Amino acid sequence: MDRAAKQELVTTLHDVFKDTGVIVVAHYAGMTVAQMTDFRKRMKEAGGTVKVAKNTLAVLALKETNSEGISKLFKGQTVIAYSSDPMVAARIAVKYSRENEKLVILGGAMGSNILDSASVKALADLPSLDELRAKLIGLLNAPATKIARTIKEPRAKLARVIQAQASKGEAA
Repeated sequence: MDRAAKQELVTTLHDVFKDTGVIVVAHYAGMTVAQMTDFRKRMKEAGGTVKVAKNTLAVLALKETNSEGISKLFKGQTVIAYSSDPMVAARIAVKYSRENEKLVILGGAMGSNILDSASVKALADLPSLDELRAKLIGLLNAPATKIARTIKEPRAKLARVIQAQASKGEAA
């Protein structure tokens, strides 16, 4: 890789580290090409990206970003997974690491918050934005449903009483 290509990679990674929602750093030693391709494919389908870069270039790209604290994670064979949605990169990386023990989550960053591996796993287990929206809508609809049931209930009770009296009258 020539100097211009390295500079371009550092600039690109710097922009990524500056603008992404979450960055996950992992070791991938021992993974086959097919496994790495599968990991990249899953991440891309979910809206994230997987990048393998030289550690020195990644550390240079981290300078003057909110995520600068994760530079100590770049030792050995590291892979970077990132996405603008804070849940995607963490969820896919953790799920894949549970299926393939060769992908080891080291940590990451979410904005200026530095995450260890346990924090990345906890982030991956949180419900997605769509799930949270569905729960919120359910909570908002519940009172309206209860009000409608409460208003309708006295009439239903009255109808049952009348029906019971009518049944008694027919039986007698």
